[in-house]
Amino acid sequence: MTTNPKREAARLSVELEAQLVQRLVQEWRGINYSYFKGALRIPVIQLCDAGEPLGRWCSELRSLEISRTLALDYDWGEVLEALKREVVCQFIDERLSVADERRHGPTFRRICARLGIRTRAPGRPRPARAGEERDPTSRVVSRIHKLLALAHSPNRHEAETAAATARRLMIKFNMSELSDIHGEARPDPGRARYGYRHLGNPSAPVREHDRRLAKILNDFFFVESAWLPVYLPRVGRRGSVLEICGLEANLLMAEHVHAFANRTASRLWSEYARATDRRSNRDRQAYLAGVMKGFETKLAAQDQQLQAQGLVWVPAPELGVYFRRRNPTLRHVQPGDAGGCEAYEHGSRAGREIVLTPPVASGSGSGPGAGPKALGPGG
Repeated sequence: MTTNPKREAARLSVELEAQLVQRLVQEWRGINYSYFKGALRIPVIQLCDAGEPLGRWCSELRSLEISRTLALDYDWGEVLEALKREVVCQFIDERLSVADERRHGPTFRRICARLGIRTRAPGRPRPARAGEERDPTSRVVSRIHKLLALAHSPNRHEAETAAATARRLMIKFNMSELSDIHGEARPDPGRARYGYRHLGNPSAPVREHDRRLAKILNDFFFVESAWLPVYLPRVGRRGSVLEICGLEANLLMAEHVHAFANRTASRLWSEYARATDRRSNRDRQAYLAGVMKGFETKLAAQDQQLQAQGLVWVPAPELGVYFRRRNPTLRHVQPGDAGGCEAYEHGSRAGREIVLTPPVASGSGSGPGAGPKALGPGG
């Protein structure tokens, strides 16, 4: 019997949509368990064609709708945030019965803040307001970028000095922020403007060099990170994405370091492969892991020098609170160990020679037609 290609494509589309709805049901169950201790009954979860809102809880029908546009054209992290917001609306409606509560009123905002859920839907970054260029965060990011520009210098000593000075400025900035927060009578995680970003493209599996880079961001760039499961509706498969949480200035810097380190490691591997005629994926994975290990070793040595100068930064407990609110059931996974092979050792030596250079200007956000960019800040 001859198969009609158009009918086959339509049938597959139906299958993928059914898988997507099933995945949304699984995510709802996880949110209900993690955030609300199983207090809610599962509603009818369905997809809708409406462009706005991107998600909607209907109490009369006990239905929770997610826009197809959101599910198919946005990062999966945005889908989860929309789903979380609508589950909060369901919780308010069915468990709190708050009288005269607006859809996204004070109770909604209070619960979202307590759970680390972003209250606004994704969209274009708002334009800068008058006077924002004078904000301390903007100024420190600008100064760090200028210092890193000097790291392009062909003079090795000058480049290293510029990179170390940028690192010193980052530590001072974060020590100042922590001091300001702790100077208040009641430290508030919301006061520190913590947010989140998702970095890179969803991957499966997460390789050792990915985990080592996440550890670098955690240990040296003032963010907390976690590998989160995501779903790719168009292909019906799962992956993982790196979420980082922190202050806006630190999110911007960590986003750059993540892209810079991956780009640099790939370039170094290409040069090594050409020089040695090594082409196997095993050698590639070992070499990339070695590069990240070498980069980590170099940053640790820089930190020891800065600590000798009295620049010691202690992780902010408020960041830990925000991070745990967003990831209440997180399990930590340590990097593996690809050491011992020749490719790893060569990669490690190359990683110790890396000098951090300035970010490449680019947009962020997600939406229809958007490329593999980081999410806008959450919070």
